[in-house]
Amino acid sequence: MASGNAVIKARSWVVVCFLLPALLLLGALVVYPIVYTLWRSLFDKSGEGFVGLENFGEIFTNDDIQTALRNNVIWIVVAPTVCTTLGLIFAVMTERIRWATAFKLIVFMPMAISMLAAGIIFRLVYEQDPDRGVANAVVTAVHDTFSPTSKWPDAEPRPDGPLTPQDDGSYLLDAPVAAGEPALLPLVAVPPPELEGADPAKEPRAGDPEQVTGTVWMDFTPGGEGTDNAVDAAEPALAGITVEAVKDGEVVASDTTGDDGTFALPAEADGAQLRLAADSFAAPYNGVDWLGPSLVTPAIVGSYVWMWSGFAMVLIAAGLASVPRETLEAARVDGANEWQVFRRVTVPILAPVLGVVVVTLMINVMKIFDLVLVIPPTSSQADANVLALALYKESFTSGGNQGVGSAIAVFLLLLVVPVMVYNIRRLRRENKR
Repeated sequence: MASGNAVIKARSWVVVCFLLPALLLLGALVVYPIVYTLWRSLFDKSGEGFVGLENFGEIFTNDDIQTALRNNVIWIVVAPTVCTTLGLIFAVMTERIRWATAFKLIVFMPMAISMLAAGIIFRLVYEQDPDRGVANAVVTAVHDTFSPTSKWPDAEPRPDGPLTPQDDGSYLLDAPVAAGEPALLPLVAVPPPELEGADPAKEPRAGDPEQVTGTVWMDFTPGGEGTDNAVDAAEPALAGITVEAVKDGEVVASDTTGDDGTFALPAEADGAQLRLAADSFAAPYNGVDWLGPSLVTPAIVGSYVWMWSGFAMVLIAAGLASVPRETLEAARVDGANEWQVFRRVTVPILAPVLGVVVVTLMINVMKIFDLVLVIPPTSSQADANVLALALYKESFTSGGNQGVGSAIAVFLLLLVVPVMVYNIRRLRRENKR
């Protein structure tokens, strides 16, 4: 009976016939685009003038592409590491909980969502308005629990009134006060919605030589019929404002305005200047600017981790299932605690699987595009730029340069190839064992 090699040599044309369709398809979809892109990268914007390696020099001198390079480094270092770590933690957890199948389903479910759909979801999650963005709704709720917002963030002194704005946001009464003489502290600019339910302001009581009294109120009557710097019957009180008596830069007494806007300070306030504390007018906390220039890249990486941690978990869980239980039990019998078993036995055994996950994710993040295109607003997209997005903008948007775009594509290929070669060699070594 003829050997397999003899059959192949005798009928090599049969082998060619079987491989030819695949080779033609591979050449049309892989080889030709690579060769053409390399050729196009050597020409100018029009494609007619030969510029040699000038387009590759643009990669290292263009500010936007430099930003893309830096962001790609962040992606390569952070995203695979975090995904693999979380995947390892989740995989270990699934062996210790009853509802492991449901847990795996929940964690892996984001993988069923396309990158584009995930980008739209997280664009809404990171919305600045806490009423729309889930992330800021949570952050704002936690912040307001421990640090309540002020009730009158829009209140301001009258332009011709006795109060003067200070650099720290407080309002200072120009003239010192005296015990027994009521102080009037008028404010304006409070919008009607904030005044709903406010009680009418009350004239401060006078004549008590042991106290400094006064009123803080909204000095405005609809229709303009009221008197400036005087408490009119239709004007609402501003409750909950902290009034401080200040002497030589130190607070000697303080009080909070009641529902009718009045306050009363002890005799120590005599001769002091009254100050309305800045925290009474602080703007409401509006959450974190997730998609601002400083946080946009970590925010997008977070959305990627949400999607791909499930992928890492499934691969690592499969490797964990093949770990010999006898080895783990032997380590426990020898006195190792669970952390030592995990660190010195489980992780080393899983090292090949962890290597597969990390390398796969590294290759994946090098060509990340969809999330960076969809999630950032126009104002911060340049700060979130990555090589794949820079390639797209240079090649297919108005004002772009396909020569530079092709150079970026070649550069991106050169970055991916070493990782792929390493992965192939590692797989071959694993198969020989």
